[in-house]
Amino acid sequence: MDRFFKLKQNGTTVRTEIMAGLTTFMAMAYILTVNPNTLTAFGQIDMGWYSVFLATALAAGIFTIAMGLFINFPVALAPGMGLNAYFASVILSSSTTDHPFTWEMGLTAVFISGLIFILLTITRVRQMLLDAIPDSLKHAITVGIGLFIAILGLKNSGLMTIGVEAGNDIAAHTFTDVLSFETVIHMGSLTNSDVQLAIIGLLLIGILMVLNVRGAILFGILGTTVVALLMGVVDLNTLSDPQTPWIPDFTQVNFMKFDWDGILHTGIVSAIVTFTFVELFDTFGTLVGTATRAGIMKDPVEGKKRVGKAMFVDAVAVTGGAMLGTSTTTAFVESAAGVAEGGRTGLTAVTTGACFLLALFLAPVAALIPGSATAAALIIVGVLMMQSVREIDFQDMVVAIPAFMTIAMMPFTYNIANGISFGIVFYVVLAFVANVIGKKKYDIHWLMWVLAVLIILRYIFLGSAG
Repeated sequence: MDRFFKLKQNGTTVRTEIMAGLTTFMAMAYILTVNPNTLTAFGQIDMGWYSVFLATALAAGIFTIAMGLFINFPVALAPGMGLNAYFASVILSSSTTDHPFTWEMGLTAVFISGLIFILLTITRVRQMLLDAIPDSLKHAITVGIGLFIAILGLKNSGLMTIGVEAGNDIAAHTFTDVLSFETVIHMGSLTNSDVQLAIIGLLLIGILMVLNVRGAILFGILGTTVVALLMGVVDLNTLSDPQTPWIPDFTQVNFMKFDWDGILHTGIVSAIVTFTFVELFDTFGTLVGTATRAGIMKDPVEGKKRVGKAMFVDAVAVTGGAMLGTSTTTAFVESAAGVAEGGRTGLTAVTTGACFLLALFLAPVAALIPGSATAAALIIVGVLMMQSVREIDFQDMVVAIPAFMTIAMMPFTYNIANGISFGIVFYVVLAFVANVIGKKKYDIHWLMWVLAVLIILRYIFLGSAG
């Protein structure tokens, strides 16, 4: 084992690596309940809660172990936050249209984006695209997704309610313009047990984070579940529900549930672009950041090679996850928790992956967790992603305005793609004007011009309503 994972060479031991792997698992195990709840939109999408649970555990287990065995990299993978919320929101927002975007089409879009990733990684275009996007927009995308996730959590918990007092009747499931005197967002009733549980969950997770407890999100979710049991909100009969068996029933996996006929649907193009675009930046930041913390980047040449190989495993994980029936599987930033505990090699990842596979036998426990508890976790994840805002120079308007448009358009139009699109177009236009007239010059990669033109054409020909 020492020779295979090069433990001595990396200044670590088997015990340290195993403890680091367990720490990483504890830090990201919340995804086992949050992802099924999100992808089924708390019962509103018919993917099947247990089916998504199986896909989540299998994808996280298989591809995290692959990262450890083949790349010797201490990074864990699982279905990513943000893109799973986007996956669900696209399906829900189109459910009443003439040509609805089904969850099978969503998995098809994820699968295709994974194939694109594999191609981009092999040809090294992926690295070139990362160089093209300004750092300020990369950070803004992270912040915007964080707010998007937070709004999802606020809605699902009941802390935020939506209502319109309009002068005319509004047909159900339609979009309408809102006048200045009409109120859209309200705070939910504090007498509602779901709202109370969400607040308790936020406090529990927050306190554990302040105390620097590893796995604070997971323990906060479990603690909130205990409170829900005491309040009588959760039914213990779930533990004996045949729909969530203790022994894994792999016949319920949504394996290869693709809709190739729906590939001509205009919405699927936008979804593929969004899945590809967001995952592009998210993975890069996670892999490079984790590699740097683990000391892998001390040798820049070797470090870049290993990150490049890790990107390939990540790309394969996207397609593999879609085949298993879940949204984009990606490198998890929570891997940094294991690295902080001393994880330096792939043995850390193998340990984490093994824990996810063992979790397949705990589906009834995961199903017991109330939606309010996972909604609180979503809000906290938004807090963590918000930290990237400090990397944006809001004193420079060429940087600030595109960044703000990226951040604001994601939650307020409830669409990640809109935020990215507005950010790119605004940056290209403002940077160009500044370069022509101003003294300070800004880099505008030629790919940014291409992306800006494609985005404008997209809105012209495909529209933007809703």
